[in-house]
Amino acid sequence: MSTQAVALPTPVPVSIPVRQILPWALFGGLISLIALYFVGAEQGALAVFEGTAVHELVHDARHLLGFPCH
Repeated sequence: MSTQAVALPTPVPVSIPVRQILPWALFGGLISLIALYFVGAEQGALAVFEGTAVHELVHDARHLLGFPCH
C-alpha cells in the first residue's frame, strides 16, 4: 500500500468592497442605537411614547444589561 499526499487548493479570501458593506453597517448601527435607546432611556423625561408599555416591554432586558430603572 502506498500513500500519496494530495495537495488541496489554498482557499483565497473573498474581497467585499466597502461600497457594499457600508449601507448594511449603517443600517445595523442605526438599529443598534434605537434598541439601546429603548432599553436604556425610554422612560421619564426622555420618553417618546406615553405610558409604561415600552418600559414594561424592555424591563427585563434593562435589568439584564445593568441599566437602572427603579
